[in-house]
Amino acid sequence: MTTDTPMQLGMVGLGRMGANLVRRLMRDGHHCVVYDLDTDAVKQLEKEGATAASSLHDLVDRLEQPRNVWLMLPAGVVQPTLDQLATLLADGDTVVDGGNSYYRDDIARAGQLAPGGIHYVDCGTSGGVWGLERGYCLMIGGEDEPVARLDPIFRSIAPGTGDAAPTPGRTRTDGTAPEGYLHCGPNGAGHFVKMVHNGVEYGMMAAIGEGLSIIRHADAGLRSRTVDAETAPLREPEAYQYEIDVAEVAEVWRRGSVIGSWLVDLVADALARSPGLDAYTGRVSDSGEGRWTVLAAVDESVPAPVITSALFERYESRELGQFTDKVLSAMRGEFGGHAEKAG
Repeated sequence: MTTDTPMQLGMVGLGRMGANLVRRLMRDGHHCVVYDLDTDAVKQLEKEGATAASSLHDLVDRLEQPRNVWLMLPAGVVQPTLDQLATLLADGDTVVDGGNSYYRDDIARAGQLAPGGIHYVDCGTSGGVWGLERGYCLMIGGEDEPVARLDPIFRSIAPGTGDAAPTPGRTRTDGTAPEGYLHCGPNGAGHFVKMVHNGVEYGMMAAIGEGLSIIRHADAGLRSRTVDAETAPLREPEAYQYEIDVAEVAEVWRRGSVIGSWLVDLVADALARSPGLDAYTGRVSDSGEGRWTVLAAVDESVPAPVITSALFERYESRELGQFTDKVLSAMRGEFGGHAEKAG
């Protein structure tokens, strides 16, 4: 499908998602000016039809007014980039932050740009490296006018209705949510919704991982266990005699199961490639959205034990609880009358 309203967009940040956003926009007939510190990334997209820029100043010069600049950058790089752009853009121009910035920063940034008449739009973008073909779910915050003006851009990036069946109970006939993008509210609202989206993702990922791990250890009754006063015995080893193929479980869960999801698709693919997941260390990072979601839950007095637990589990995966474990070991050692020391 080709848009009937082609627009020009400047893209700053050509990582995997930024570059694929450009490709998706160009496929739909939009014109993109691109810039990144990685000149090879710029050259590659230039070969594919984008206009290359050598600097932020050059990018702004190549855009027609009112200019539209999309930032697809790590959260820590957004502010200095925005500070530079604020000196280059003019009244009526718009900056879109499509990364994972903290929604409170969006409120401040919109205030920073407003005196110069520059619009600020926050756009939570979900889709990862697969969004080029599938499309990206967009959660948008900002003033009505610039969001409405950028609608052709959002529509081209979003997945559209695709193969998803209409929601049976939905009676609304207006709105863009069925197309895969939504104007959630004023500045910060888009990243607020994306923040919670990622917090939910933490909980779902943790539950899938824990469930598959329980299945993997269903052979506990077949394995020898330490027998001493400090280790609880397995009371009924005959109940845990199963050697179940976890990769095949993940595969069957993809088909007709109520927990079938893109996340299960991803883990099924990983297990198909490496049943023992030997290429993975077990270290899981968190880029901020999970902890921000927990902080919002505390501020709102909303119970969120699953997301909170999933966040802390990620800390544990990075051995950030190691000192806690040592304290427990020390107390247990003292209680038992002997020290449990490392070998």
